[in-house]
Amino acid sequence: MTETAGGPGADGFKTGNQKQGRQAANFSEKTMSSKTKLNGAEFLVKVLENHGVTHVFGIPGAKVDSVFTALLDSPIELVVCRHEQNAAFMAQAFGRLTGRIGVCLVTSGPGVTNLVTGLATATTEGDPVLAIGGEVSLDDRYKHTHQSLDAIGLMQPVTRFAQSALNVHDLPEVLGNAIRAAETGRLGAAFLGLPKDVGLAEIDADPSAGWGKPVRQGPSHPDALRETADFLNSLKRPLLLLGMQASAPCLSESLQLYVKQSGLPYCSTFQGPGRWVAPEQYVGRLGLFRNQPADTLLSAADGVICIGFDPVEYDPSIWNSDRQRQIVNVDVQPADQDRAFLPRVELIGDLHQTLIAMATLPAVTVSTDFLQLQRACAAELQATTAEGLSLGGAAPVHPLRIVHEISAVTTEETTVCLDVGSHYIWMNRYAQAERARQVLVSNGQQTLGVALPWAIAAGMTRPGKPVISVSGDGGFLFTATELETAVRMGSRFVHVIWNSHSYNMVEFQEQSHYGRVSGIQLGDFDVVKFAEAFGAKGYTIQNAEELGPALRDALEQPVPALVNVPVDYSQNIRLMQNIHQEFIH
Repeated sequence: MTETAGGPGADGFKTGNQKQGRQAANFSEKTMSSKTKLNGAEFLVKVLENHGVTHVFGIPGAKVDSVFTALLDSPIELVVCRHEQNAAFMAQAFGRLTGRIGVCLVTSGPGVTNLVTGLATATTEGDPVLAIGGEVSLDDRYKHTHQSLDAIGLMQPVTRFAQSALNVHDLPEVLGNAIRAAETGRLGAAFLGLPKDVGLAEIDADPSAGWGKPVRQGPSHPDALRETADFLNSLKRPLLLLGMQASAPCLSESLQLYVKQSGLPYCSTFQGPGRWVAPEQYVGRLGLFRNQPADTLLSAADGVICIGFDPVEYDPSIWNSDRQRQIVNVDVQPADQDRAFLPRVELIGDLHQTLIAMATLPAVTVSTDFLQLQRACAAELQATTAEGLSLGGAAPVHPLRIVHEISAVTTEETTVCLDVGSHYIWMNRYAQAERARQVLVSNGQQTLGVALPWAIAAGMTRPGKPVISVSGDGGFLFTATELETAVRMGSRFVHVIWNSHSYNMVEFQEQSHYGRVSGIQLGDFDVVKFAEAFGAKGYTIQNAEELGPALRDALEQPVPALVNVPVDYSQNIRLMQNIHQEFIH
């Protein structure tokens, strides 16, 4: 094992702390000599403060510099990023972990276009984000001038709300509606366009008047609950399927209450809560390929109770193509009707309140053979997971051994951020979560590059708690420039690179489809030197036995650490064994 520590790492801590001190001083001076009137940018920042926003991620520019200037006088911490897409990813992680808007701030033109992937990911995967994009002044709006762009037309397909404040009088309404759209119902991204002159114009409005105030909702209709009770009573082999919304931390207690009271077996999607809800009832995760132990139980079920499930997580045309399993849909909004997902009953309302109401439903009698099958499926999952410890030797390292070593250093306090690739399949199947939103994954858009920006944001959301992020060598370099941001802001996390010198998730699927591969080969780079160049610390693993000690040492470092693990993907065909589907993603 080789390791190198970069020199300026300690300065990364100082830089972040000095910045916070400057902001606090500026905020104090501003308070003592407060202005009687605010401009649009100052009003916007005050609303964000009142809404509980603590961080804004962005890249400055002339069209939006009024907001950056207003942030100098705010307790909100500004995180200057290296790419607007990564600012959106960081805001997304904030939204997912807190349930409230994460905020990103960019300038007009390419600053806005670079947000699209991040906002599409947030909207698809139910994470509340408020994106603020600068626009040219109103007089130039329809001119062919620098950075003019139809930002709203661009953003409408990837957000739940997209609108510009075309005068300062409209700014409070547009801002308030944007926040509500991001945080209400099925969560997602909202975009606020801010013309330069609107940000500078004087405004006569009270930022503490409740703009964006969240709306409280009640449980599902009592008649739907009675219908659900009758339907469940008719089933012999019911199964709970927990989706990404069910993993929200605010649902932890009510979800455990219902699942344990029901006594029903359950499985989770990749973004679902996982094992911690009720370990003795858990049969594993499912997604992508229909060949997991949980899929065996799902195929045998005569009814599925989907809680906080979005079909984007695991296409019902894969797992209910024969339409033999009747469905109860527990959600915040009605399902989009689909031949394979046409619920018998829908419980629509606040999920917390609905789960509490469901916990009062009469117990359901489950057939003995279905419970026996549940235990067999759970044992199969545990047996495969246990293989990891025995798979040693010189690098490249078997995926199950890497999963084992990462799991061994993951405590209940650890947040795990996964990128997309072959590693994300291995990790999602065999690494267990111990609390709500412990594992972050892009399971809707399957977006490459999210892990490292998410790790930065996760450390800011839960300061002082350990963070481990995981990517392949391909996805890592999508966003690796943010390592400079991490060092500058004093972030601490361990990023594990499963290095195959390829886009391997594409490779093994092409091999399965066509018997040959194309467009997947990547070159090599020195991970240790890369880390050192940014003031981080780097490790390269030469033998499986080195991985555990390297991870433990990396977690103690005062700077971000990169752990390069040559991975043996020769057995990836196991991921696709016995697939019961005609297509894959």
